[in-house]
Amino acid sequence: PLFCIWSLNMAPKAPIHHILTLLFTFLPLAYSINFNYPAVFSFGDSNSDTGGLIAGLGESLSLPNGQIYFKQPSGRFCDGRLIIDFLRKFLIYSLFLTSYAAYSPVSSVSVILENELFAPIFDFSSWVFLVVDAMDMPFMNAYLEAIGAPSFKKGCNFAAAASTILPATASSISPFSFGIQVAQFFRFKDRVLDLQAKSKKLNKYIPDEDSFAKGLYMFDIGQNDIAGAFYSRTLDQILASIPTILLEFESGVEKLYDQGARYFWIHNTGPLGCLPQNVAKFGADPSKLDALGCVSAHNQASKLLNLQLHALCTKLQGQYLDANITYVDIFTIKSNLISNYSRYGFEQPIMACCGYGGPPLNYDSRIACGQTKILNGSSVTAKACNDSTEYVNWDGIHYTEAANQYVSSQILTGKYSDPPFPEQMPFLLKLKF
Repeated sequence: PLFCIWSLNMAPKAPIHHILTLLFTFLPLAYSINFNYPAVFSFGDSNSDTGGLIAGLGESLSLPNGQIYFKQPSGRFCDGRLIIDFLRKFLIYSLFLTSYAAYSPVSSVSVILENELFAPIFDFSSWVFLVVDAMDMPFMNAYLEAIGAPSFKKGCNFAAAASTILPATASSISPFSFGIQVAQFFRFKDRVLDLQAKSKKLNKYIPDEDSFAKGLYMFDIGQNDIAGAFYSRTLDQILASIPTILLEFESGVEKLYDQGARYFWIHNTGPLGCLPQNVAKFGADPSKLDALGCVSAHNQASKLLNLQLHALCTKLQGQYLDANITYVDIFTIKSNLISNYSRYGFEQPIMACCGYGGPPLNYDSRIACGQTKILNGSSVTAKACNDSTEYVNWDGIHYTEAANQYVSSQILTGKYSDPPFPEQMPFLLKLKF
């Protein structure tokens, strides 16, 4: 098999035309890719929030959040980029390749046969996102972030941390539940169409009209409905509530379909029992834990939610024959990462990188990542570990950029999706971690 070994580490300042020459060597393969969405519209919780909750509530995040990639807090509850950041860059990259291939002849460059001497660690971002990084493409802007002249040309992110599928209550951390996010999208769409009808001056900042019909609608929400319920309900009560949760989700998807949405990308929820926050609160009794040290009840609830969500996606696909609904099994990807962490270069599968308390969890619910508080009469700070790339978990609730990058790479293999799409990803030749 052919394998390209060029990476950002080897050529960090390579001219853009050299980058393009390398990438376009594989353009004959790119014609079969069907990921050229003109825009992405995202709905979800902190797994895909790029600053919505922080902007919406007027709060702030402090370092070390954002330290790896942005070098400052970015509104993301992470040390760097999220799964949606990686996926969206790939989608822009795919659209760019498809467009460029139609107009530009490409000369071939040499490639290296893979053998034992040339088998370095394959850097996912070096290949899939290299051209997009070099072109300085913007990240997905939060709908609620008004400062900094945000561009929504390629889509808009309505996700907000702590959001639930079910409507928010007086005790909810986030008021931006799924129904509110869908309503925000409708307002966004109406405003865009109104502005386009009045003037063309803002066209470089807002989506084209056909982007709403041809764009990709991404969903990653439901984690907080399940995890939050354990604080006041029994497992049986939580399992019994899942149909109600999914009925609310179905209603939102149907409203989007009625407004012209046709391409849906739906993530299931991960293994919630493996989050340090849940292990600390509900895993004091070893009999409540599984072989990986995760809370069994939380993972059981996650699995049942996912089973019924998968069935709902199948139902919706049968109901909307002109739509394309892709279900993505995040649970299996993350479970595999946690159970085989050392194989992928990680050293800590569950313990939080940024927290307080030390091993085995380094998590204390009284003090969040980056905060300094008085605990037991002493001033303490929840600091980050020395190397977050060795950790799967960032702050007890969210994953590190390194883990998000791994999850993204597995999503893009297509084998964890229904329907699968591996035949559409021929240039992802060999991902190694």
